[in-house]
Amino acid sequence: MRRIIVRKISDFCKIRVSAYFPPNDVQSLQQFLSESYLEARYPPRLGHGFNWYLIGKACDIDPEGLIQASKDISAIFELVVREIKKLPTKPTTSNKRQTLDGSAAVPIVVSTKRIRIKPQHIVQEDPLDQLFPARIKPGTKPKSVVEFPEALWATWEDPETFHGALRLHMDRHGDTTWSLTRAIIKPSEKFDRKTFWSWMAATRAPRNIESFEVLERIERRYQLPAGYFKAKLPHKSRAAYGFKPVEIADSERRRLAWHLPDDFESRPINEQEKILAWVRGVIVSGATDYRRFQAIAMKQRYAISFRNPIDRERLILGKDADPELDRASVEAPIHLRNQMNDLLRFKTATLVAYGYQRNGIWGEETASQKVEHLGLLFGALVASESGPVRGLGVAHAKLTFGLLAFPSVWDWYLRWREQRRGFYTSWEIDMLRLAIALTRPETGWLRQTPSLAKTLSAIDGLISATDIESASSNWHSVCDACHKHCLTRAKEIQKVARVHRDAFEPILPILESDSPVAEYRKITDEIVRLMPDEKRYPKSAAESVRSILMLRLGLHLGLRQKNLRQLLLCRRHELPRSERQLVELKRGELRWNNKEMGWEVFIPAIAFKNADSSYFANKPFRLILPNLAGLYECLEQYIERHRACLLSEAADPGTLFIKTVKSSSEDASYDRTTFYEAWRLIIQRYGIYNPFTKRGAIKGLLPHGPHNVRDVLATHILKKTGSYEQASYAIQDTPDTVAKHYGRFLPFDKAALAAKVLNEVWEAG
Repeated sequence: MRRIIVRKISDFCKIRVSAYFPPNDVQSLQQFLSESYLEARYPPRLGHGFNWYLIGKACDIDPEGLIQASKDISAIFELVVREIKKLPTKPTTSNKRQTLDGSAAVPIVVSTKRIRIKPQHIVQEDPLDQLFPARIKPGTKPKSVVEFPEALWATWEDPETFHGALRLHMDRHGDTTWSLTRAIIKPSEKFDRKTFWSWMAATRAPRNIESFEVLERIERRYQLPAGYFKAKLPHKSRAAYGFKPVEIADSERRRLAWHLPDDFESRPINEQEKILAWVRGVIVSGATDYRRFQAIAMKQRYAISFRNPIDRERLILGKDADPELDRASVEAPIHLRNQMNDLLRFKTATLVAYGYQRNGIWGEETASQKVEHLGLLFGALVASESGPVRGLGVAHAKLTFGLLAFPSVWDWYLRWREQRRGFYTSWEIDMLRLAIALTRPETGWLRQTPSLAKTLSAIDGLISATDIESASSNWHSVCDACHKHCLTRAKEIQKVARVHRDAFEPILPILESDSPVAEYRKITDEIVRLMPDEKRYPKSAAESVRSILMLRLGLHLGLRQKNLRQLLLCRRHELPRSERQLVELKRGELRWNNKEMGWEVFIPAIAFKNADSSYFANKPFRLILPNLAGLYECLEQYIERHRACLLSEAADPGTLFIKTVKSSSEDASYDRTTFYEAWRLIIQRYGIYNPFTKRGAIKGLLPHGPHNVRDVLATHILKKTGSYEQASYAIQDTPDTVAKHYGRFLPFDKAALAAKVLNEVWEAG
């Protein structure tokens, strides 16, 4: 019989176990099972299963491999256990007694039970107790709780996974889920022992702050480094939940959870308030003067919204609207919307209408921007005088584009903006340039639309009945006066305009470093460090890979936000679009170049904002991406797996970068606002160093959008070469533009660049 069981063990190992392990390991495991059976020694168990770490240690096999193969190989272990139970038990010689005739005698058991003495009388125990011992409660007596148990073995190979590390150290210290629960869980705490089982089985992982506290207790019990288990979690970048800061709405609590330390709840109230203030000021809003002004201004909605009240779509680019306009509650009256339609047709049509003259065409982005700016102007006019906006209180029916032909309207708007902000900026100059273009002789739209004079109504303190009569009788003279007035105002404001929004302020720590690109690259390294396990969290892993590619392609290409988010995707097996097709779409494409054996980005010049720049010379932008730092591997994984995970069952927009499609979303394509917010979220989570959570790559960094990557590239090349021309190549612009915008970073480095060349002479000597 024993030979049959040993043969079964051998056959099983040759057929089933050999599929998982090399021959040496198979032979070692076979020998272990055979010896266990022949010597009637049960394999080590852990709860209801087998202790694979002790088995692996006995057989010199990697325990992780045994765990992965446990479903298929545990059957032979169960067979060995069943057969051991069938083996006859060996009688012990200490209990054997023989009679004179040689026959076995009944063993005599002497009871150790003492006589119980009572004050009234003495009671002796039953005489049968001398032959039969007292019954003992079945089961193993619980071990006493030891605060710091000694390890059963000193050296071990550190597992990469969280569940493997937890199982290993529990085995090393002889802990079961029962003993570990008794040792670290307080009686008043509600913590299910089965949670440990789910952690060890890798079906669940710690997520809330209570679980993280339990992990800290386990680390202390086993004398492991602080944060040992948390560093092995399958989703290290996931925000903990369970925070309950007082007086915070649920929506804000979800945004703040990522940036709060795990021990936030246990810290003093004043320290909690300090952390919340820092997170709100630095990460959420961005601690700059402009951000603080914008945060206040965004709470006071006043803009006129130019959208169709029936289908709720923007006239030209509804999805690319400014958030301030998108959330505005004031709808433009029908006559004002019709006038805006006429202006947009005039400035965006391929061919201007018969009888009109035009100087320049608005692109999609420019048209959307002008709609927003004019919506703010009209919104200020209709805003209540007594409200927080302190507008002029003009009735909606009196709004008309004819008002823009009067200098008094522009002067009121300029003073209103100066009082609201505290000073003039280049924004007011841009608005005046719009007025100058609308009233320009021969080509101005206002000048060529005298019918607007009939839509005017008198407004106290702004336009009188006499002004309306003059406009009706001589519209061109009114436009001449406005044109001349706005030209003068633009020159006056240009002398006193201040910079409110310094585009470089959020990224100054990067621009001031010796190698700005290398400094910015730290953000991608942080994303990789916190990358979740794709098998358990496929969507989160896909979002992380998308974030890496956004930053990497931004750093390699130096494109504007529009060109990057509109970049189309052509897979390896697909036929690339022709240049003519891309010109019609006004978009670029990422495609595989068989000749260069690399991924190529091809963008026609017309797709760029500065298409008429001398940089392009009517030639398309073409660049082969370098296969550095795993870029191709990351790109191909995103295209083949991660992008489909993000897309789910939504329609494919064809662009390289797509949003994470949720039940509440219909369109997977990014627009201007959502792409900016996606980039800003990456910086908030991975870019800004958080001293409380120790996450984030760069100290002093502030939230910013994709356009700042161009600043990083231009500044990096300026610092390394001192050449405006080479810097312009990186961002598809002209040397004059680079000198105007980035010259502030060069003066400190000019002397160093010259000294570097001169020092070579002395170093050679």
